[in-house]
Amino acid sequence: MSPMPYAVRVAEDPADREACFAVRKEVFVVEQGVAQEIEYDAYDAVATHVLAVREDGTPLGTGRLLFGEAAAAKTGGDPTVGSLGRLAVSKEARGLGVGVALVRAIEDAARARGLAAVDLHAQTHALGFYERLGYEAYGPEFPDAGIPHRAMRRALTPGA
Repeated sequence: MSPMPYAVRVAEDPADREACFAVRKEVFVVEQGVAQEIEYDAYDAVATHVLAVREDGTPLGTGRLLFGEAAAAKTGGDPTVGSLGRLAVSKEARGLGVGVALVRAIEDAARARGLAAVDLHAQTHALGFYERLGYEAYGPEFPDAGIPHRAMRRALTPGA
């Protein structure tokens, strides 16, 4: 079987945003048992969302970038650091590179905003994934939605 063709883009319209939310619901709420009322928050309105879609338009994955004041609580208040979050890939698309493509798209959006680094709060089972992409863990493990996490950061090289 050949790899599933897909594209990654910034979610620009309400239909794209709904597709992002549908993937998050499938992964976080249904699979991982995160309460729906904490999965969606006020930051969704100001975040840059990215979306991976199959050729037929089926959503495969999503993630979001917070920046400026919206990111301050997650990045130690540094205005040059963005916050990558809500990265989710549907079961059918796992292992196809969708997660990597989404992370790189979020980093590109961060560079376009002039950010110097990206922070994230990784579920501990995903630390290796992010480490392979150049992120370094810092600080102690902490619970988020009842799931163990670690903070991670990657410095961005302009144009890289």
